[in-house]
Amino acid sequence: MQKIRSGTLAALLLGSILSPAIAQAASASDTAIREAALKDDVAWDITEGLTTEVGPRPAGTPLEAHARDWSVAKLKTLGFSNVRAEPYSMPVWLRVRDEVSIVAPFPQKLVVAALGNSGSTPEAGIEGEIVYFPTIADLQAAPDASVKGKIVFVSHDMVAAQDGSGYGYYGAARRQGPSIAARKGAIGILVKSIGTDHHRIAHTGVQMWADGVTPIPAVALSVPDAEQLARVAARGKPVRVHLTAVSKTLKDQPSGNVIAEIPGSDPKAGVIVAACHLDSWDQGTGAIDDASGCGIVAAAALQVAKAGTPRRTIRVLFAGAEEVGGDGGRAYFAAHGKEAHALVMESDFGADKVWRVDFTLPAGQEALGGRIGAALAPLGIVPSRDKAHGGSDIGPLVEAGVPVIDLQQDGTRYFDIHHTPDDTLDKIDPAQLRQNVAAWAVTLNLAANAPETLGVN
Repeated sequence: MQKIRSGTLAALLLGSILSPAIAQAASASDTAIREAALKDDVAWDITEGLTTEVGPRPAGTPLEAHARDWSVAKLKTLGFSNVRAEPYSMPVWLRVRDEVSIVAPFPQKLVVAALGNSGSTPEAGIEGEIVYFPTIADLQAAPDASVKGKIVFVSHDMVAAQDGSGYGYYGAARRQGPSIAARKGAIGILVKSIGTDHHRIAHTGVQMWADGVTPIPAVALSVPDAEQLARVAARGKPVRVHLTAVSKTLKDQPSGNVIAEIPGSDPKAGVIVAACHLDSWDQGTGAIDDASGCGIVAAAALQVAKAGTPRRTIRVLFAGAEEVGGDGGRAYFAAHGKEAHALVMESDFGADKVWRVDFTLPAGQEALGGRIGAALAPLGIVPSRDKAHGGSDIGPLVEAGVPVIDLQQDGTRYFDIHHTPDDTLDKIDPAQLRQNVAAWAVTLNLAANAPETLGVN
């Protein structure tokens, strides 16, 4: 049974002693916004448009630039104010060709995808003996001599979870594994995809090289192919593979954020940022990651505007270059970090239904969390006792102390699709997408009109 947070209980008790007229008015407003959002088509329109008319949107590429232009035009058409793109530049890693085959003892091809920032092989590829580690901890503990001159293969046992909590722990194989292997003298690394599916598709994703490490080819295997390679290794015979991972890196390529606003009536009350990210990986069309998030936040902000001018300005942020390390979030903070921010939120976990809400609010503002929790309850959403942390696109603002609310989506199937060619529009459930919009709309409306003083910089 879900325990009620003390702040939520206090707010509900406070609501019970308010005048009936005030309580009914607040409830009627929440209900009207919620019901209107549950019929919303804007989120689907944005998600469908980005994935169909733009497609994949790799950071720092002409396709991402096309997505910015598309978004600026779309947000203007929808009636947002102060719509603009804010450019910055960044280095860009580009995939060229990825192939892996077992040469011996049982020759066969494997399905792979190079990881972001992978070192490049020569055009002809490289060949080497596999050294297998069931976990990243096993690789860390291995003597350097057992790794030097070989191709490392690291596995893991990630399973699906509603809150997606396995990604942080098991994702270390992708994020830190390549640097560890390179330091120990490996000539390349294969990582079991950080995913929970058993489809023969590989999950890409970024990894950053540790200081002083020379990049090596770093490639993800599809889950079935990783399990196949583990079985081959278990036969006890030396395993040799041929690895081709050709890539290139370009300096100072253009990227940027897209910003649009619902102006508020009280400039001193601070800005609420509703964020998503516009870029995607190159393999799919970025539907769950994160075109749907952009559809959700924009549609929800418009629902608030339809209800009347909010007290606080709601600023929609379509951040660029999130997938490759959060460049867009840092660029936004560099440009706007000194402005007054009341609250930040982010949608970047697909489009399945919101089931939980987390809060990190200023001390003494628990009543706002209580009002939001009560308004979300009819959507099947429960308040938790966990703190909200946000994501990459709002991370610098959260680190600076700006309050944050997380509307947690059901992630049970998210890592079946995440960073794969399967991230396409057909994975979006329109009814669950609308439930997201409703949750965001009532939350943004209550926060934007809250009489409390929130965490203004």
